[in-house]
Amino acid sequence: MALDEVGTIYAAIGVATLAAALLPRVLGRVPVSMPMVFVAAGIIAFALLPDLPEPDPIEQSGFALHLTELCVIVSLMGAGLAVNRAIGWRRWSTTWRLLAITMPLSIIAVALLGWAGLGLGIASAMLLGAALAPTDPVLATEVQVSEPITDDEDADDDEARFAITSEAGLNDGLAFPFTYAAIAVSLVGIAPSAWLGEWLLVDVGWRLVVGVAVGLGAGWLLRRLFFSSWADGLGLTEKAEGFIALAATFLAYGVAEMAEGYGFIAVFVCATTIRAAESTHGFHAVLHKFVEQIERLLTVAVLVLLGGAIARGLFESLEPADILLVVILLFVVRPLTGWLGLTPGKTGPRERGVIAFFGVRGVGSLFYIAYALQEGDFPDGERLWAIAGAVIVGSILVHGVAATPVMRYLDRVRERRAERRPGPTEATPV
Repeated sequence: MALDEVGTIYAAIGVATLAAALLPRVLGRVPVSMPMVFVAAGIIAFALLPDLPEPDPIEQSGFALHLTELCVIVSLMGAGLAVNRAIGWRRWSTTWRLLAITMPLSIIAVALLGWAGLGLGIASAMLLGAALAPTDPVLATEVQVSEPITDDEDADDDEARFAITSEAGLNDGLAFPFTYAAIAVSLVGIAPSAWLGEWLLVDVGWRLVVGVAVGLGAGWLLRRLFFSSWADGLGLTEKAEGFIALAATFLAYGVAEMAEGYGFIAVFVCATTIRAAESTHGFHAVLHKFVEQIERLLTVAVLVLLGGAIARGLFESLEPADILLVVILLFVVRPLTGWLGLTPGKTGPRERGVIAFFGVRGVGSLFYIAYALQEGDFPDGERLWAIAGAVIVGSILVHGVAATPVMRYLDRVRERRAERRPGPTEATPV
């Protein structure tokens, strides 16, 4: 790489980092999201600067896999630290509905559309359904819980933001069993006798249990370390820096992966376990702020490279039917399955509609495509990348434009209801 190319890359990184710091404030009240800006910037930069390295997700599969992996786990830690509602069967009932009903229905619908409508093989269709099912914790910041509330013991999140945040935190990990099923079918065939038993015992049973157990264990150890009389006596909480959140992220993820569990689930469970300790302690805000900044940098890198891949021909393998699938997924599959999953429930019609519509697709989908193509045998790899990229760009545009005005409207409705009927927000669904 020539010296001037190196300088160009460093300058571009500097501009992107500065933009990542400033854009959230600049764009806070306009219907333009940060992801939209950075994807566009990537397209322009790689189109105008042909000497930049080729951002090909197939040729650079290892880099794509680990960059998206890192981005997702950091985002999961941030999402878990932001949730202000303690885990419970009734308190999280909206989340459980989205995970148990909406997610499987979405996977089935997309897989059937991929097989019958796009002509994909069964394994590729299954992978597409699994990869495009999760709501993303990376790109859904405009409609998620923004930060931990530490100045009110009775603080809670509104139902829409809480549901989208908690769903994104858990379904990124819960998509893994279905991804493993697609990989197994790609290697040994569709016959259940060849893969179903091991899949149920290992990929569904063992890996899920280990992910939850490691997350609980790591979270419990860290909360004992930082929120105890012993820690207060040594001043550990006051002197510790926010980067301890990265230690928690890597610890939970690494241990879970070593034990053949789901690291994504471990990270989110670890984060929510830490958040449940001393909920009004200011250290939660310190942890979340640091993770948020790292997440923003990683997100910029992924989005700029996605834009670069588009500029260099990522969408060349797309067919008209693929574009139709993108439209159906964003405007029919997710809204319909989301509405079905939440009916009946404790959400009002407005909240239910917002939660159902804002099933943001993002970096997690890219990770699952990269992982499956590395582990399985999928002849449609290039097309799968193109479809996933198109869904993410479509989600960025549609949800990015709609997020600010829709959430502002929902907040106004909630405020008017609260004025007429004093009490907790969650008691007056909208």
